Amino acid sequence: MMSGFTEVVLRHRRFVAVLWLLLAVAGLVAATGLSGRLSQQFALPGQPSYRANVAISQGYGNGGDTPPLVAVVTAPAGTTMDTPAARQALDRAFARIGGEPGLRVLSYGSTGDRRLVGTDGRTSYGLVFVPPSGQLETSGPSRGPHVADLLRQGLPAGWWVEVTGIDELAAGGDTSGSAPGVLAEALLGALGALIVLAFVFGSLLALVPLLIAGVSILTTLLLILGLAEVADVSVSVEYIVALIGLGVAIDYCLLVVTRWREELAAGHDAEQAVRRAMRTAGRSVVFSGGTVAVGLVSMVLLPVPLLRSIGYAGMLIPVVSVCATLTLLPVLLATVGRRIDWPHRNRPASASTGWSAWARGVIRFRWAATLAALALLFPLGLAAFGLHLGTPRADALAHSGPARTGLVALTDAGLPSGVLTPLDVLVPAGTDPDLVARQLSRVPGVRAAVAPGGSTWRRGGTALVSVQPFAETSSAAGKQTVSRVREAAARFPGVQVGGSGPFDIDFADAIYGRFPVMLAIIAVVTFLLLARAFRSLLLPAKAVLLNLLSVGAIYGVLVLVWQDGHGSGLWGIAANGSVQTFIPLMVFAFLYGLSMDYEVFILSRMREAYDRTGSTTTAIVEGLGRTGRLVTSAALILFLAFAALASGPETSLKVFATGLGAGILLDATVVRALLVPALVSLFGRWNWWLPGWAARPLLVTPSRTPSPPVGRRPETAPAHPSVPGQLPVPDLKSPD
Repeated sequence: MMSGFTEVVLRHRRFVAVLWLLLAVAGLVAATGLSGRLSQQFALPGQPSYRANVAISQGYGNGGDTPPLVAVVTAPAGTTMDTPAARQALDRAFARIGGEPGLRVLSYGSTGDRRLVGTDGRTSYGLVFVPPSGQLETSGPSRGPHVADLLRQGLPAGWWVEVTGIDELAAGGDTSGSAPGVLAEALLGALGALIVLAFVFGSLLALVPLLIAGVSILTTLLLILGLAEVADVSVSVEYIVALIGLGVAIDYCLLVVTRWREELAAGHDAEQAVRRAMRTAGRSVVFSGGTVAVGLVSMVLLPVPLLRSIGYAGMLIPVVSVCATLTLLPVLLATVGRRIDWPHRNRPASASTGWSAWARGVIRFRWAATLAALALLFPLGLAAFGLHLGTPRADALAHSGPARTGLVALTDAGLPSGVLTPLDVLVPAGTDPDLVARQLSRVPGVRAAVAPGGSTWRRGGTALVSVQPFAETSSAAGKQTVSRVREAAARFPGVQVGGSGPFDIDFADAIYGRFPVMLAIIAVVTFLLLARAFRSLLLPAKAVLLNLLSVGAIYGVLVLVWQDGHGSGLWGIAANGSVQTFIPLMVFAFLYGLSMDYEVFILSRMREAYDRTGSTTTAIVEGLGRTGRLVTSAALILFLAFAALASGPETSLKVFATGLGAGILLDATVVRALLVPALVSLFGRWNWWLPGWAARPLLVTPSRTPSPPVGRRPETAPAHPSVPGQLPVPDLKSPD
């Protein structure tokens, strides 16, 4: 099938080239206006916190899941907040803020609630609720400095003011909103890729994979523009398409171009070498693209529109990259491939000497190699069980700047950081908000529940109650407080509990409630795809299990580095205390498919060698010898792409990018270059077993492996059919 497809492509090479040129130009035009068509809203349909937050935002214009600014005010020495003059000054200053359009204010000056004052008597805090930004990440100019200036202007001389808050801390003191754009991120990743490709090819051929990647990315952006016409698509899709596309398209090109060069070295002309390369490497590209897309099914099946759009877009980029690799790349290689392979060096068609020697060493010490790999992966996997989902702790979000100074002043005054994550409780008409506040203030874990008066707190017969917990709602104690507040509020008909804390809890439930089912679906589909690709039952089962082990190890890295802080100081960030809810899912969705690429590259070549020689040992040595450099180079390119993404200012992007980058390197080295060949060597002839009852539904030829004849070396033993349906007994003393 692949041979016939390649013949059609080469016969219509001009049409193929012009078509991709038109798509790239249209994609470039589409990319210039795409950002304005992408959604910055984060909907969670059907979840109670989302309904509450929408009602609060629509009714009052602020609050909901947008954390408030927290203004920390300290009176001069010798003055306490309890004096009438101090309270009046505080009231006047916060009234200036409340007069600003769209803002809602809660302070000790207006409520007289002593729980808003610290144990020193001189420090108080006020909550300033702002309109929602409508963005996943804080960006644009911050309101914090403006609010601080208004307070300083309204307070007497000698009063100290600073503004903090979750969003202020997350911005890390950067109030300019400036960050590298998609183009800058992609160019940075492309530069690193070019360096690696130049080392791999040693000629101008290094430019070809970058050309294919560029065309694939632009075409995908064109398709996303069309998708945005019928559905909300996340603004983060641009980054994902640019960086994932850069990685996978180059991966596929590396596989095909490397095989094309081997065929050239074997004496074939450029066009015939293309046909022979596509017959083998092209087939591997198809299965690789399929496994990447399957990994993203977990995103598509989620009841979260924004994450679902990321899944759709993420599935588009490997599909488009496969299409470009199977059509445009053969045309380029057949027409100008030899001319741009300059400076040309005669290269032998044999496998890499270094990687072949590595493979022989792994085979010789396969038990030691297996135990060494598992000794690293299993402890990391166990660390993953300590994963805590939620917003990072406030004190981990910033280490300097005004927001950090305000947080330190708040906690030094004996005030808990939980006041940075209050709950907004919407009370319907006919229910006394003061009664609701009194009941909620008795809930364990609640520091204060206040029902202020005034038009900014009571509108259209409804009212808002501000519930301030002791612990941040992202912590385990804070989540328990949220659950208790919800239970207490449920006693009042129609009362809704909103805020960032309830939203985070519902978000995690929506994502991970279905995760076991999604995981099972993905594992089964991947197994069937790979069983057909490898004509084996054991190899795809091993691939799925190793992928899950690899992802689990990366979760452990996230826990150790970001949650516990062992190494996060390299980025100037302390232990977060948790990992943001969406990150493990996205790491799984992308890493599962990307790492499966390497499995397909290596095992496809092993299967090919085994079919030719009947020797597992030869299959391992040749398979790893011919793909080891390819896999490590592809992994390095992806790592550089994720390093470019990690250069952004947002902590969540750093966590996501470093998780993927570390995962790619760990998978390409420890898993694929060490554990995979060791296990294939241990399993011997079991690797290649596919009985007739399993081969028929897969529409492939059965693969029944023999026991080697007595007195004959396994490497030279011919393949004979075994008894139908009988599983050959493995000889663990010999890999064959």
